[in-house]
Amino acid sequence: MKLISWNVNGIRSVYNKGFVEWFRRESPDILCLQETKADFEQFPLEIRNFDEHAISYSSAEKKGYSGVATFSREKILDTKKLEKNSFDSEGRVLIHELKDFFLINCYFPNGQRDHKRVPFKLEFCEDILKKINKLRKIKPIIITGDFNTAHTEIDLANPKTNKNTTGFLPIERAWLDKLISHDYIDIYRHLNPDRTGAYTWWSNRPGVRARNIGWRIDYFFISPELLPRVKSTSIMPEVLGSDHCPIVLELID
Repeated sequence: MKLISWNVNGIRSVYNKGFVEWFRRESPDILCLQETKADFEQFPLEIRNFDEHAISYSSAEKKGYSGVATFSREKILDTKKLEKNSFDSEGRVLIHELKDFFLINCYFPNGQRDHKRVPFKLEFCEDILKKINKLRKIKPIIITGDFNTAHTEIDLANPKTNKNTTGFLPIERAWLDKLISHDYIDIYRHLNPDRTGAYTWWSNRPGVRARNIGWRIDYFFISPELLPRVKSTSIMPEVLGSDHCPIVLELID
């Protein structure tokens, strides 16, 4: 089973940059998208008509903002949102129940340059942790998406100059420590503990991506029960079209 997660920074934008050809070439069983920035009726018709994948979505009330969508070839038994209006109105979460696990597709809030939304982000983080801990009593967990936080210094190119930047604030990083303390595994770092230069987001400033001055802020976290099923995980920095790149998790059936 091949799962891919990608913050596309606008599904209509990425559609015009070869998304459909990429999707067909990669042929994921499940694709989780973040920052779709569109109501479902605004998704390009060709995307809405994918015949092999059922589409779930949560769009923000604010036009052209946030939003998540999941395309699944695997049978989804049930789909819910976080069931808290402050987050669901921004289209931030899809919670899917599959046969063997729950899959949570998340777009975590950005704390903003002035740190104004850091409390909102941390509230979201705590609600997510409560939710997955509750669901985990039923089935194993895979939680993926744009977490908007680099965990440790190895996860961004310039840690020293970003210590006071949202996305690398001690209080944001501490929540990832907390997530791991609850026995959730950052599967990419688990399998690549010392790999540097492995990033999933780059600023749009000229030359930044070419020089790989990036951050790893997109993740697959899994509960330990799924670890024996992990075949591989990878990052796809060569895939363009967004300021983020896709990340991949392959499971053995």
